[in-house]
Amino acid sequence: MDGRSGLNIMYIDTLDAMRIPRSKLCLVGSPFHGVISGAQAYPLGQIDLLVTFGSRANFRSEVLTFEVVDFLGSYHAILGRPCYARFLAIPNYTYLKLKMPGPNGVITVSSVFSHALTCDRDHYELATVVVNSSELPRLGESSAPTAPNYNQPTSSSAFRPLEETKMVGIDPTDPTKTVRIGTQLPAK
Repeated sequence: MDGRSGLNIMYIDTLDAMRIPRSKLCLVGSPFHGVISGAQAYPLGQIDLLVTFGSRANFRSEVLTFEVVDFLGSYHAILGRPCYARFLAIPNYTYLKLKMPGPNGVITVSSVFSHALTCDRDHYELATVVVNSSELPRLGESSAPTAPNYNQPTSSSAFRPLEETKMVGIDPTDPTKTVRIGTQLPAK
């Protein structure tokens, strides 16, 4: 469970273990950030899979889109916000539970702390090895040689307004609360 992630991620080892041919992947060219520290990652592709939570007496199934990645991970997949939205699920990280409405009441998916600790330790060790290795700079270069380099610093002029601006108060009771707007905007 990763409520900060805007993606559902599946590792290629998991896809292979499920015996789903790689030819089923839909190619995508957009990178994403935050999975490999300090680098952008390019997925091998996307795949739509039917995901089911619950038991025979009370279950829900929905189709989720996964970004399939070709690097090591300590998990099989990462379920992010798209999964929670589709299932109307609420994660509770303190109690390691995921709850969602089902046709016959609430569906609860649970884990145990010892398993979560093992996964977290494995993930930390793997991330530390990747970050400290000399492979990290080459990973960004070799994953998509035709992609633009987003790691280069931008010039400070990239964030300057294209036109003149003026300060406008947004709270009549507090003159310090202001915003800047373009002076060339139409009155409407």
